[in-house]
Amino acid sequence: MKQKDIVFIAVIAVISAIVSFVLSGLVFGSAQSRKQTAQVVPVITSSFQQPNAKYFNSGSLDPTQSIQIGPSNNANAFSGSH
Repeated sequence: MKQKDIVFIAVIAVISAIVSFVLSGLVFGSAQSRKQTAQVVPVITSSFQQPNAKYFNSGSLDPTQSIQIGPSNNANAFSGSH
């Protein structure tokens, strides 16, 4: 390569760097336009508010208890045999 070619490539590289810097500023915007806000999350505490006594009391139904509807002699209900 000749000396002129190297200078020409360097000038083109500098010009393209300046153009790309200016265009990227136009496309991506400034730092102020990229700022975002986030919601503030309330602080988690160890205090627990007691549930309503109307629904959670000692006389309420317990859904974890087994319920038997009528007598059943089949110990293995899903075995396929009657």
